[in-house]
Amino acid sequence: MSAKKSPKNSLTLWYQCENCDAYIANQNIDFHHTVCMTGTNNIQHKDHSCVLNEVLYGALEKKPTEEIKNLSTREKDNLVYISQGAMQLCNFSIGEFVTVSFDEPQIHLVQKVWPTTDKTLTSVLLTENCIRQNSLLKNKIAKVAKLNQAVNLQATQLDVLLVKGPKNIQLSEELNKRLSNAYADQYVTKDSLVHLMFYGTELKFQIKRINKKNNELCENLQQLSINDTKFYLITCSTKWKIFGSEESLMQLKSPIQVAGLDQEAEEVCQMIASVFQESLQGFNRNKSVLFYGHSGTGKTSLAKMIGQRFEAKVIEISALEVYSNTNNGNGPDAFIKNTYNSAIEKAPSIVVIDDIEVLCPSSTKTTEWEKKVTFTLINCLDEIFENPHTRVFTIATTNKIDSLYSGLRRCGRLDREIEIPTPNPATRNAILKQVLSKYPQNLSQSHLNDLSLITHGYVGADLVSLCSEAALICTKRSSTELSIDDLKKALQKIKPSAMREVQVEVPNVKWTDIGGQDRLKLVLKQTVEWPLKYSNSFKRLGITPPKGVLMFGPPGCSKTMIAKALATESGLNFLSIKGPELLSKWVGESERAVREVFRKARQVAPSILFFDEIDAIGSERSGSSNHRVDERVLAQLLTELDGITPLTDVMILAATNRPDKIDQALLRPGRLDRIVYVPLPDESTRRDIFRIKFIKIPVEKDVDLEELVKKTDGYSGAEVNAVCHEAAMFALEDDLNIESVHMRHFLKALKLITPRTSESLLEIYKDYNKSVLLWMIFLLT
Repeated sequence: MSAKKSPKNSLTLWYQCENCDAYIANQNIDFHHTVCMTGTNNIQHKDHSCVLNEVLYGALEKKPTEEIKNLSTREKDNLVYISQGAMQLCNFSIGEFVTVSFDEPQIHLVQKVWPTTDKTLTSVLLTENCIRQNSLLKNKIAKVAKLNQAVNLQATQLDVLLVKGPKNIQLSEELNKRLSNAYADQYVTKDSLVHLMFYGTELKFQIKRINKKNNELCENLQQLSINDTKFYLITCSTKWKIFGSEESLMQLKSPIQVAGLDQEAEEVCQMIASVFQESLQGFNRNKSVLFYGHSGTGKTSLAKMIGQRFEAKVIEISALEVYSNTNNGNGPDAFIKNTYNSAIEKAPSIVVIDDIEVLCPSSTKTTEWEKKVTFTLINCLDEIFENPHTRVFTIATTNKIDSLYSGLRRCGRLDREIEIPTPNPATRNAILKQVLSKYPQNLSQSHLNDLSLITHGYVGADLVSLCSEAALICTKRSSTELSIDDLKKALQKIKPSAMREVQVEVPNVKWTDIGGQDRLKLVLKQTVEWPLKYSNSFKRLGITPPKGVLMFGPPGCSKTMIAKALATESGLNFLSIKGPELLSKWVGESERAVREVFRKARQVAPSILFFDEIDAIGSERSGSSNHRVDERVLAQLLTELDGITPLTDVMILAATNRPDKIDQALLRPGRLDRIVYVPLPDESTRRDIFRIKFIKIPVEKDVDLEELVKKTDGYSGAEVNAVCHEAAMFALEDDLNIESVHMRHFLKALKLITPRTSESLLEIYKDYNKSVLLWMIFLLT
């Protein structure tokens, strides 16, 4: 490595390394020659000190304050002293604000730079008092750089925690003034320490929260890197709020954290900021938003969080408050009017209306007061929108958006409608993590992942109740830590809100309860379980998971039972729909019933929607001009299966005894993708069915299983089950105290229960199976 002398005459004591471009002091050149750094990560020792890219990396040392004249102690403590040469190389001006940063521990100061001839060329000097107050370590490497910060980052209020001094101290006018004067025109960041001598007592505070100009709340600065750390300028008008303990600080009106709704919150905050921003006054902008979604999803919490995020007056309106405040003969409409007048006077302000559909219902059978409240609210919103200088924003919430008066849902009134959805697994994971952070617990991330997957339909309020119930269970077993078992037990008591209006069947059928049908079980696992468990594999290969499966075959061959077993084994919600129950004689009701079925399936997704006897609603269209109800239902069904609204995480299973009657449009790819024949059970399957039944029915040793298997050739699974049931009944006829079933009872049952699947029906299945095979070959070629 070679070094070249700096071309500046004033910097003759500096050399620039040709390898790393760092400027190094003359006395360190030999050491730098052996450990040349190509970056700043290795600068850990004072002999490594240098200037690189107009940033000084130097060892911290003490500045003797007695040598500094004509400056107060506080002014001396707010200076950082470096050599004239370092100032020139870093392009610093005397008195300019610079940042002084340390890596371990991470401490960031903003000081005014001042030249000095003390110590070495690369030394970073601070007063003894500054070093002590900020708990700095001498000889630690400090990074001194320009303060690249926008001038409009001015702190309007600082919330500080008292870390040294009397805990019962009160923020008096004098103390506020002293703090403002002492730190005026200085920069701070979150967790910065400030000091003050107050009547002979040293007070030490740590900055916990910063409100800045333009209504931005600085909450998460501790998560930013040094390059992104924001510093805020304190002015004489900055307000100070002191808290004596962490508990009192937590009780501060702070933003409510609603996990999983960051995108919705950011969207509304941008709308509010544009309304409150003075530079944009004169333009008509969106001044209201409507949150809608299921009860308990966090609509009201999000509205309050947004209201508290801004330095604005937050006014809440509820139906109870409106109808209970009718003083001096004034009605609820006068209360609405007065509330908005107050919001305008105290602007900038945010009005939060909870459950607005109660105040302004859409029903034609509304009372006189409801009509007055509705039209008064409309007039208030119109006036605010028409006046571009009014800095009032309205946030309304509802869980029944169709019950809201339609006149409110237009531009100039409730301009924007944002759905607050039922949480998905990722959102539930975030909510659980946030809620459980307040509990002593020993849960791992894998526990949270598993819990978020099995809490289908649980909204945020349900998850809060779930954790509360689990804490109660934990207390009953005299434990101090919440466990995953406590939460699983709580799941049995806390039911999901999003499923209350949905009749979700909870099957208790397992694969082991079904004999044979191994091929069908594999197909269903590939169709339903694989896309959920191995979604990354499907994405990697560019495969779109099948949307539906049609099972056809003779009656009694376990088609419905297999669907239930699939729901049980996969842990999905199971909605069973009988085809005929969707049909109605009233025009439009059948189509509405189909839409409602799919809406509920999406609401409780991931779910299985099982259509039994689908030929009742999916029969082939006649082609005549008369629109029969079943044809309208079929058209609606096709739209839901492959329409504009995506059918995400909803698997369609259908079963029929007459596949030849089903419309071909249902069977194309993208709808019922896979068609599986469920035949009469063969010998192996019948043997499995008998073995499963014999677990519950005690049989004598004389019962010949193989003979029963041979004698039930042509029987369906339901008929084999009926043989076992009738044999047990015959045994009871012989003796009510009998302990087991004999072979003679089975032989007697076989005479009563005979196979009922006709040969003609089996021929239909055989021909249809061939046609499906030919159709698949055609598609592949």
